[in-house]
Amino acid sequence: MTLALKVSDVHKTFVLHNQNGIRLPVLAGASLSVAAGECVVLHGRSGSGKSTLLRTLYGNYLTDTGRIEVMHQGQWLDMTQASPRALVNVRRQTIGWVSQFLRVIPRISALEVVMQPMIEQGGERAEARRRAEHLLTRLNVPEHLWQLAPATFSGGEQQRVNIARGFIADYPVLLLDEPTASLDAANRAVVVELIHEAKARGAAIVGIFHDEDVREQVADRLYDIQSRADAWPVMQ
Repeated sequence: MTLALKVSDVHKTFVLHNQNGIRLPVLAGASLSVAAGECVVLHGRSGSGKSTLLRTLYGNYLTDTGRIEVMHQGQWLDMTQASPRALVNVRRQTIGWVSQFLRVIPRISALEVVMQPMIEQGGERAEARRRAEHLLTRLNVPEHLWQLAPATFSGGEQQRVNIARGFIADYPVLLLDEPTASLDAANRAVVVELIHEAKARGAAIVGIFHDEDVREQVADRLYDIQSRADAWPVMQ
């Protein structure tokens, strides 16, 4: 088993400065490892810290304590100690992210939005375009929309553009935050196929899936974080 991601004793507390500095503990000792070709699904009740952990893995949140190590270009890198420049490089080359919402770039076509990650990795533009068109076709985004900016797309169309963008580059690690939330059954099935294909090429995947059917199809195992922060008192 080749590990791609290691999380060790991660704690995270939010401080509510607009509510007299109340401290809200969210993660208490989160620890897991993910191997290449494996999909680990974060599991727990609403508010248990699933999304917080996923965003912490991407470097969006600083940790209070603990380590988050990713195999990046042949070496282990601790994301909690990495410089901003190193984080940018990790996100470009190693860790892909698919959230529930597309960050719309004004005046940039859907096709260009999808192509961008592969081009940033040094891929050929013609190949990036071919792969982008293939993914948009698989995800049933109509061709007449490809040259339009996604700002005016429906929520489901934007989400499918977002998914295509997340899967165009062969990231060693993929973080998926409810990628099927706004999709119909046909497009959910396509996303399941894309996840299986990513696993087959060796991607390590961590995801949140509230759709039980999708979760059962993609998960190799569940990581239950329910009640891990419940034991912490809320202190001022």
